[in-house]
Amino acid sequence: MAQHDHPGGKIPTEGLDDIDWVPVTIERYEHVAGPFYHGTRLTFAAGDELVPGHRSNFQEGRTSNNVYFSSLVETAVWGAELSTALAGTVGRGHVYVVEPTGPFEDDPNVTNKKFPGNITRSYRTRHPMRVVRELDEWEGHAPDVLNAMLDNIERLRAQGLDVIED
Repeated sequence: MAQHDHPGGKIPTEGLDDIDWVPVTIERYEHVAGPFYHGTRLTFAAGDELVPGHRSNFQEGRTSNNVYFSSLVETAVWGAELSTALAGTVGRGHVYVVEPTGPFEDDPNVTNKKFPGNITRSYRTRHPMRVVRELDEWEGHAPDVLNAMLDNIERLRAQGLDVIED
């Protein structure tokens, strides 16, 4: 399987290298097909709506203006594990299948950064995301891989580089 290096591990990108990236904008997002996934430390039920305006999982004291999601389970797994670990919560977190209720765009925090395009298939929206169901079967990262990612986040914080464009 094709993979790209990513802080703390590898991102599977099989088949993505052959696809020409088309920017996803609020005005042009219909070409992106689900299913979509959201990883978090929080518990939700089918039918719940994830809405912006809550405390950020990744920066203390920050309110998130967007809901972040991906069309890759792997990216949502990182969201679940990191938000859980950063909150000091025991467990691995939750990955949900979600559906957008309005327009969305590429997540500018990862798009065209280390790699061209949006290889993590990460998006954000200011509209609610409806929870379809919890994804029960997903593989978490080995403790050393998760700890390497957490160390990288801490290093970025210490350097003042943990900027989130929200």
